[in-house]
Amino acid sequence: MIKFLLDIVSTPAILVALIAILGLVLQKKAIPDIIKGGIKTFVGFLVVSGGAGIIQSSLNPFGTMFEKAFHLSGVVPNNEAIVAVALTTYGSATAMIMFAGMVFNILIARFTRFKYIFLTGHHTLYMACMIAVILSVAGFTNLPLILLGGLALGIIMSLSPAFVQKYMVQLTGNDKVALGHFSSLGYWLSGFVGGLVGDKSKSAEDIKFPKSLAFLRDSTVSITISMSIIYLIVAIFAGSGYIEKELSSGTSGLVYALQLAGQFAAGVFVILAGVRLILGEIVPAFKGISERLVPNSKPALDCPIVYPYAPNAVLIGFISSFAGGLVSMALMIATGSVVILPGVVPHFFCGATAGVIGNASGGVRGATIGAFLQGVLISFLPVFLMPVLGSLGFQGSTFSDADFGLSGIILGVLNQVGSQAGIIIGLIVVLAAMVGISLVHKAPAKEE
Repeated sequence: MIKFLLDIVSTPAILVALIAILGLVLQKKAIPDIIKGGIKTFVGFLVVSGGAGIIQSSLNPFGTMFEKAFHLSGVVPNNEAIVAVALTTYGSATAMIMFAGMVFNILIARFTRFKYIFLTGHHTLYMACMIAVILSVAGFTNLPLILLGGLALGIIMSLSPAFVQKYMVQLTGNDKVALGHFSSLGYWLSGFVGGLVGDKSKSAEDIKFPKSLAFLRDSTVSITISMSIIYLIVAIFAGSGYIEKELSSGTSGLVYALQLAGQFAAGVFVILAGVRLILGEIVPAFKGISERLVPNSKPALDCPIVYPYAPNAVLIGFISSFAGGLVSMALMIATGSVVILPGVVPHFFCGATAGVIGNASGGVRGATIGAFLQGVLISFLPVFLMPVLGSLGFQGSTFSDADFGLSGIILGVLNQVGSQAGIIIGLIVVLAAMVGISLVHKAPAKEE
């Protein structure tokens, strides 16, 4: 029974569908509406997951081709890869911390001003796994490991969306939905820098193409052409012979590159369709939870929810973030430090999101510079995260997105400074600060 429940909470499509159903039930909707809302939310998440899988299956060979083309080796940040290794040892602790973290997230949303219900299940799993590793290295076991790990996860699930909500409001024009993706530090940086150096009136979506190039306004066409150029360049440097032997099962290297580029664009198209399906159901359904269980709460959803708002900025953000990764890699090689190779998967998902956020606050310049700096951030944070992961830090991969780096480094520093007591005191202080901020925030409302 416990395994069944854990499987449900670790399956994002089912979890979010159940949340939608609960919201509709609390609003006393008719049974046909409840069934429709639950199914469309469930299918929408599967569509988004399928699109993400299509993109990832096109990016993984690209990473291999890139390493071969430019004769580079080093650590490749990839959440899926490092979690797959870690779960063999920390699987049970991860599952229990994940469940406890979701409970703490709901309690924090109910009793503080941080009204975000984090619904990105796979990122919750990854963060639970990293916390399980760090707290285990610190010496925690059994119930203390689960409770403290759950508290840490619940705090991060509540704070992460809050980092970037200001820019989500700018982007969407309302305060109904939040961003539930553990790279919010990078998105905040992009939005902040975009606001400083950019001009939001000059949006990436207003780029004027000549009439002969008007077809590039279609995001599917522009993404396909841009990615085809990138893939072909890398394929040429990697060598068709290598690609045919190691990756494409005999298909010409250039043809294989074009196929991967088209597959990438297809994945983006699928994601956009799934996002539209989800938002059409989850936001209205969440009204019931907001009104009954957690007043004024907001669903924090995966990063592809922002892509439909600025498809041009998605591509600009990816390319700029990847460029930031390349510059960072060059600096690491020059200084002789650990070399973090640009992980194409995080640079796409995080870079694209940073591009959209940067565009919302600073237009084309904000999208470009903001996403570039986000790419630098997710390149250097893993360097400081790896030492706190114990033996797991010596694997060929590590956690990629910014919030993993920030959270892991903080927990590691607390452990180094004050051992187990340092972590316990640190978590209590953060929770107390969140409660204190909430009380101060509520005070003026009572005086009016």
